[in-house]
Amino acid sequence: QVQPVESGGGLVQAGGSRRLSCVASGRTFSMYAVAWFRQAPGKEREFVGGITRSSSTTYYADSVKGRFTISRDNAKTTVYLQMNSLKPEDTAVYLCAVGPGLTQHAPAYSSWGQGTQVTVSS
Repeated sequence: QVQPVESGGGLVQAGGSRRLSCVASGRTFSMYAVAWFRQAPGKEREFVGGITRSSSTTYYADSVKGRFTISRDNAKTTVYLQMNSLKPEDTAVYLCAVGPGLTQHAPAYSSWGQGTQVTVSS
């Protein structure tokens, strides 16, 4: 079982950048797709983007396309979410999820981290 743990959240000014990390335990990390979701207070969990196990494909929500970049280092069992040009509406808890395939459908992911808070001030 792969268990992800997120880090890197914090307070950032609008227009700034932040990089989140998702470190996953387990030798089979490279066999899984990894996705980032976010959840703001009072809102439903939202797919941000994800990466396939071989890094051959990344996919992003329209709201972050061109601003966020996902990459992975299987040797370090880590996936990164580089966030640039941050906006106040990006404020949320960001969660990392691991699953057999890349999809926007949250229930398809078998393991979730606890999340890391990102707050973007205007």
